[in-house]
This record gives sequence, C-alpha cells and structure tokens, in this order.
Amino acid sequence: MGSHRIAAIPADGIGPEVIGAGLEVLRALERLDPGFHLDVTHFPWGSDYYRAHGVMMPEDGLDALRGFDAIYFGAVGDKNVPDHVTLWGLRLAICQGFDQFANVRPTRILPGLTSPLRDCAPGDLDWVIVRENSEGEYAGMGGRAHRGHPIEVGTEVAVFTRAGVERIIRFAFETARSRPREHLTVVTKSNAQRHGMVLWDEVAAAVARDFPDVAVDRELVDAMTVRMVNKPRSIDTVVATNLHADILSDLAAALAGSIGIAPTANLDPSRRYPSMFEPIHGSAFDIVGKGIANPVGAFWTAVMMLDHLGEHENARRLMAAIEHVTAAGIRTPDLGGTARTTDVTAAVVDALAAVPA
Repeated sequence: MGSHRIAAIPADGIGPEVIGAGLEVLRALERLDPGFHLDVTHFPWGSDYYRAHGVMMPEDGLDALRGFDAIYFGAVGDKNVPDHVTLWGLRLAICQGFDQFANVRPTRILPGLTSPLRDCAPGDLDWVIVRENSEGEYAGMGGRAHRGHPIEVGTEVAVFTRAGVERIIRFAFETARSRPREHLTVVTKSNAQRHGMVLWDEVAAAVARDFPDVAVDRELVDAMTVRMVNKPRSIDTVVATNLHADILSDLAAALAGSIGIAPTANLDPSRRYPSMFEPIHGSAFDIVGKGIANPVGAFWTAVMMLDHLGEHENARRLMAAIEHVTAAGIRTPDLGGTARTTDVTAAVVDALAAVPA
C-alpha cells in the first residue's frame, strides 16, 4: 500500500520494551514486503520528560502529531508521578485532543492459550468491547473545594451528551454488523443512574431501528461481569461507557489468558486526526527492566494499526505469526511460560517469514 508516517511514543514503564519489540516485528514485515514502509518518528514524552520539563508533553504536542497517519503508544504511569498527572498529561490529552471517541478492544483466546474459565475453549470467547472514549466518567468535569478542611469536597461529574452517546452506539452497531454473529450487548447501569444511563438506553433503542439485522440485548454492568464469567458464548460485541468498558475489558483480557496480550485502538473514525494504538496492560512497574514483559499485546495492537492503515495483508500475516508462536508454547511468565520478551519477538519474526504472503 505504500509508506505510512508513524509517531512512536513508548512513554513509561514497560512501554519502551514492548513498543521496541513491536517496531522490530514491523521492520521484519518491511523486509518481507518491499512495497510496505513505515516512516517512524520517536517522541520522548512521558514521566521522564515530565521530570525534566514539568509537563508530560510539550504545549505544541498535538500539533507535532497531527500530520502522522497513526500513533503507536506504549504505556503511561510512573511510581513517582501522580497517576492523574501522567494520564491526563499525555494519553487522555491525545485521545480528547484528537477526538478519538471510539476505543476498540478485541478479546479472544489465542491458539495454545488457556482461559482460567473451566471448559472455555478458544472459540467460546471471541469478543469486541467498544468503549466510549471522549466523555462519560472520564470527561474531566468537576473540582475540589475547601481543600484541607474537614468539609473538603470533591466532585467528579460524568457527562453524557446525546451526540456522544449516539455516535459510539452507532459505531458499535456497525462493528457488530461486520462480525459473523451480528450481535450487540448494550451495557449501562440505568437502574441506579437514572439520567445519563437512561439516556444511553433510549439512544440505543432508537439507533437499533437503523440496524434490524443486528440482534441487540441490554445488560447492567454488574450483571455483565457475571455473564462474562458464566456465559462467555453468549457475548459477541459490547458497547459501554468510558469507565464501564475500561473495567470490563480488563476482565475480558484476564479471562482470555492475560492482560499482557490485549490490544487497543483509539479511533477517530472520521480520520480527521491520527488514531492511536496501544496495548492495554499499562506501565507494569513491577517488571520494568526484567526483560519479561509480554510483547503480544503490542504485536496485536500493531495488527490493528496495520488494518487501520489499509495494510490488510500485512495485518493478516502478523496475526498469523502471533498465533503460530502462542500455539507453539513460546510464552512469557504472565502466561505461565519462561520466555523473555526478546524470545517471543524473535519467534514472531521467524514465524513471519513462514507465513504465506
């Protein structure tokens, strides 16, 4: 398909380790496909940058990223910097600044891996969780008053706009329609949250009329956790709020074997701005520098990025290589194995050469 401009932001924790591994397998794809090229620019933003400059990224950071075709992001978070500083200073600043309102998190049991769920075979757990990514509980609205006094108060206001709710639900219906089962579950908590969540239910019912071919059901978020454990085969595509889908997708990753394998796409479906692709595992302070970070999440994330760029054959090829390696039992400790990050990376590079073009 040609050349694509990629902004690489490894950022914090194991981010540099897994993004470095991801770029290594992408370079292997370039060697196998002379028509494919990634022009990668690295940005040293994150907590180290914050310690040096007092900000997670420069004031003109969004302008610097605007011309790229995609952003390949590692992780954000540092033991010595408050989490709200790191998250809002970099990841959420990019997601909201570029209106990446659709967060897409596929989950399935890869070949050779075992779910902690009893009798759950790979084909029994194959989900896509669509997360509203621009407002809701992470809208950033609220404040604190009377700081330091016994009457101190903090408010965190969840914001749900009809426009924001409708566009993510419509996106989720379109995602469900593109999958073989054509089934969508709308998750809310409208029995207790009678304003924003009831708006979700009403908008979902209205949008559903435009998708008569998609089967739809509703679930309260607490009941959804039970259903994910007890009836995984009943789930296909899920749409939920920023907070609810964030939590549910971490559970989904664990049920598929490990949070280390899970990918994410932060999409601007209009393509006005670059979309951002990241593994969901976070910075993982406890294993930084040990060489055992699972790079599969970063590899699968790269698959999503390639599909977004129109590199569908290379995406297919990389996914096949990942599945070959997991099936062969080459696994990092989070999956019960002994392989190091470099071992899994080298195995995927070798497998790429064996995947038919």
